[in-house]
Amino acid sequence: MFIPDIDWLPAGDSKRDHSSTVTTLFPENRPHRPTSGGTTIRDLAALLRGLPPSLGPVRLIGVDGHAGSGKSTFAGRLAAALGGAPVLHLDDIASHEQLFDWTDRLMAQVIQPLARGESASCTPYDWRARDFGAPRPLPAAPVVLVEGVGAGRRALRPHLARLLWMELPREESWTRGRLRDGAEQREFWDGWVEAERAHFAADPSRPHADLLVRQTPEGYEVLPGPEATRGPDQGVTQSDGPSALW
Repeated sequence: MFIPDIDWLPAGDSKRDHSSTVTTLFPENRPHRPTSGGTTIRDLAALLRGLPPSLGPVRLIGVDGHAGSGKSTFAGRLAAALGGAPVLHLDDIASHEQLFDWTDRLMAQVIQPLARGESASCTPYDWRARDFGAPRPLPAAPVVLVEGVGAGRRALRPHLARLLWMELPREESWTRGRLRDGAEQREFWDGWVEAERAHFAADPSRPHADLLVRQTPEGYEVLPGPEATRGPDQGVTQSDGPSALW
């Protein structure tokens, strides 16, 4: 499945403010033009919209991948194709002190309210001020996207309608992220890489992905993930490294 005619945009600092609207990532006047035999991002949106709810009335879609792999940009474009679907950025849930130990906060602030059909209320973390800000509402919309490293973690998977994995090798992703954030973030990135390695070693997401999303010169290519292709008698490979496609 190809999602064509989508130019690559820098994802921006993954620890920056996510308050801008998704239309800045995928303007309404941008054409959704399929290639021969291709599929537009609107087709993917329609597929996700047609899934049964997975969390109360919500179809919760996870977008996971290594830091720097393009999760925020892709999630923004997909949200726009979904008519402005809410996006929860896990950078708003994490903090300097809890890069990955944020499951309880996510469950209390987001998962439990959505499961009851209520709007959630997230207190986004300010990475510059090193403090949590004012509550921000997250409505129980028909489709809600949750994007960030760890979106496919073990505790969250039972609540997901689909898990998408950005298929970019970790070293390439981290290199892109370091270039994006500049030398002043070098120390942070050194600590982040170590923490991300430890997280995925203990709680890998990629083996459970329903779809793999790859950037191509034409846009994005969506392929069946390990979860979709694994037979009933096959075990889970505990790895988050690159697939044979790379």
